[in-house]
Amino acid sequence: MAAALDGIVVLDMSRILAGPWSGQVLADLGATVIKVERPGAGDDTRSWGPPFLKDQDGNETTEAAYYLAANRGKQSITLNIATPEGEAIIKELAARADVLIENYKMGGLAKYGLDYASLKESNPGLIYCSITGFGQTGPYAPRAGYDFVIQGMCGFMSITGERDDLPGGGPQKAGVAITDLTTGLYSTIAILAALNHRNTTGQGQYIDMALADSAVALMANMNMNYLTSGVPPKRFGNAHPNLLPYQVFETADDPIIIAIGNDGQYRRWCNLAGAPELADDERFVTNPQRIRHRDELIPLVIDLMKKQPRAWWVENLDKEGVPYGVVNNFQQVFEDPHIQARGMKFEMEHPTAGTIPMVRSPVNLEGSPPVYNRPPPLLGEHTDQVLKDVLGKSDKEIAALREAGVV
Repeated sequence: MAAALDGIVVLDMSRILAGPWSGQVLADLGATVIKVERPGAGDDTRSWGPPFLKDQDGNETTEAAYYLAANRGKQSITLNIATPEGEAIIKELAARADVLIENYKMGGLAKYGLDYASLKESNPGLIYCSITGFGQTGPYAPRAGYDFVIQGMCGFMSITGERDDLPGGGPQKAGVAITDLTTGLYSTIAILAALNHRNTTGQGQYIDMALADSAVALMANMNMNYLTSGVPPKRFGNAHPNLLPYQVFETADDPIIIAIGNDGQYRRWCNLAGAPELADDERFVTNPQRIRHRDELIPLVIDLMKKQPRAWWVENLDKEGVPYGVVNNFQQVFEDPHIQARGMKFEMEHPTAGTIPMVRSPVNLEGSPPVYNRPPPLLGEHTDQVLKDVLGKSDKEIAALREAGVV
């Protein structure tokens, strides 16, 4: 069965997370992704540990778990682009590529003649995706962009965390680099759109992706809450600004998430909780009314939820069709029977570790499913192979490049 992106060649000159995440998505979909890394060091995230991968004898390798998360399916070549020879090799590879992904600072590759304007001369069909913190225009464009900084700047942390008037209140970042990951996904969408455009016109194009843009777009309904009301949204902790009851509640033993999304679900919860009168109370009968009377309803819900243990709530909420959830740690996530049934965890062969656990792509394509044919590569693992097979370099030429510190 052919993969969706069979035949597409991607030159991945990015590092850290946003660009590599996009490259991994494209690799999972079948693209040939060549990852360009610095000789001797490679992608910064190779050393972002512990934890580090262990080899078959139980000894730590130099492959950090962070790096493994975003580089499956790629071929790694080491190349010093600051040398004339390294610059020339990138130009040769770019001339044969469909897509180039890079996350250098604004203008960082122009001094090597590796910017889009230079490379499109020999490859008009090239799709060139630049990923930066703030984009190629605007007053902040020259700044370095870090996920944490962007989360704060673009509103995410103003709505994440406990309410300011409660213990522990204040701004809180996400537990993962959410703006990096979102930018990686938006970049993939843009690249796929550009590939379709090229199929129609024959022309490649430049893509300007910014973490800040993606972070603002990610605020979705919160953006519109502000733009339609003029009132900046506030932090609600585990509660929801537009739905109620919709938060974590303590039970007689363990906490549980209640996520009521409509008035019918609310009425069923009231009946289950032994308080049918709350469903008919004019203060709470509709969701807008519940939001207006939040401070009156929530203490009542808290008291009712504590009357039964979590297992009772799980069993009966399920029967009544009231949305709920438990708060899992990562061990519990991968022990969950549904996550196991969906096959989210799988094993790949690895040259030093024997096998490594991985998390599959959430994309399920029936006719052209994702492929997992390469583990995250060792540093420079495919340098000789790419130089020979793609560029036709001889063993003698490769040896000379290695001697000169180019690869």
